[in-house]
Amino acid sequence: MLNRVVLIGRLTADPELRYTNSGTAVASFTLAVDRARASQAGERETDFINIVVWQKQAELSAQYLRKGRLAAVDGRLQIRSYENREGQKVRVAEVVAETVRFLDRGDTPAAGHSAPTPASTGARPAPEPSKTNNHRYEDDPFADDSQTIDISDDDLPF
Repeated sequence: MLNRVVLIGRLTADPELRYTNSGTAVASFTLAVDRARASQAGERETDFINIVVWQKQAELSAQYLRKGRLAAVDGRLQIRSYENREGQKVRVAEVVAETVRFLDRGDTPAAGHSAPTPASTGARPAPEPSKTNNHRYEDDPFADDSQTIDISDDDLPF
């Protein structure tokens, strides 16, 4: 059996960090993920997915992620239920993250925190530009990966 979710999206608000009674860190945030295809009206729809992160990943997420930041989440789908104040049973779907990757650079870290380093975020340092070649594509083929690509659906092989 398999329960695996991989998402890439932007945070809708800063992560909320809490600690359990035993001192375990848990952070939660919502990821806005655009759907791959537009609706019949031609509009692209967005899903807002609740994410829960535990332990050190929770602390790092709360420290370095902010509203609007691009992040990748790899985890599992969890459906849980609880009884609200009115006594009604409520079901909640959320992704329990095993890995959170910070995909863009934030302007500044949270107040009182130093800037993230590649070692602290799990990211690899960016390659240094070539001193003899001005074509940055040869140094980093993904240098402009945040740019949109104008391609029609008819040109796609799938």
